[in-house]
Amino acid sequence: MNFVAGAGATNIDLLYENMPKIPDVGEEVYTDRFSLQLGGGLPATLINLGRLGIQAKIATELGTDIFSEFAKEKYKENKVQPVNLYKGNGIPLNITSAIILKNDRSFLTYGKGSIAPDDKAKEEFYNIAKGAKICLMAPGGFTEVYKKLKSEGTVMVLDMGWDDELNFEKYSELFEIADYYTPNQKEALAVTGCSNAKDAAYTLKKYFDKVVVKVDKDGCIGIDGDDYFFCPSLAQFKNVDSTGAGDAFLAGFVYGLFYDYPLKDCIEFGNITGGKAVTAVGALSAYVHEKELLELKKQ
Repeated sequence: MNFVAGAGATNIDLLYENMPKIPDVGEEVYTDRFSLQLGGGLPATLINLGRLGIQAKIATELGTDIFSEFAKEKYKENKVQPVNLYKGNGIPLNITSAIILKNDRSFLTYGKGSIAPDDKAKEEFYNIAKGAKICLMAPGGFTEVYKKLKSEGTVMVLDMGWDDELNFEKYSELFEIADYYTPNQKEALAVTGCSNAKDAAYTLKKYFDKVVVKVDKDGCIGIDGDDYFFCPSLAQFKNVDSTGAGDAFLAGFVYGLFYDYPLKDCIEFGNITGGKAVTAVGALSAYVHEKELLELKKQ
């Protein structure tokens, strides 16, 4: 059990930075700052784990288009092994054009959001994930695979994006499978119905032995047994762009789990990787290698 696995759609970001405004219909606006990057989500977490020296595998959809070729190269570059679930001839990725203004941003995305796996795709994901020490979970069609992996001893970590209908009932199967759930404050309040993060954390304690609630830029709440604690964010990391912060936090957190650190240490690792991620534009622009992570942890 020497690797981490997950399944999810690959996201590509076209970042138009330093835009003076969003163009109106019929207008064209120029900028001198542009980059093409892999976007956030589960792939970003696995890439950050690869950068930390942990073997990572992803079941995803990739085509023969230029964006898929770019993604394949980035997975290889960051030591993530992709297994392609896509059998068609189109572009199976999510491609987002992000217009980044001084104090705001706007997005236009092509794609279907998530993978809708058939039985063959589920089998292929199971085959690559079997024997993983940790599997990253997300809403979608892989619940049966998650159950099987958990029964075989894989540690299951659930992280979800925002959903206007987020509640325990809707995602009860995933919550029952997960060993860890890593919501941000907004998600924790929605799923528990509580009015503050501390109450939400204690409500989650009814469902999880160890609790994690990210409190946005301030830090992260943890509950380990009877021990309630708060790990503040690192002051030296200045927020330039919060895109991918949650994905990077999850990578640091999973790094700690992978090496059997206590929960508080796992959260502190997450605060380091998440904090570094916000110091540059893009989900994967700024990151730490293992040596830097361990040095910052000592501090």
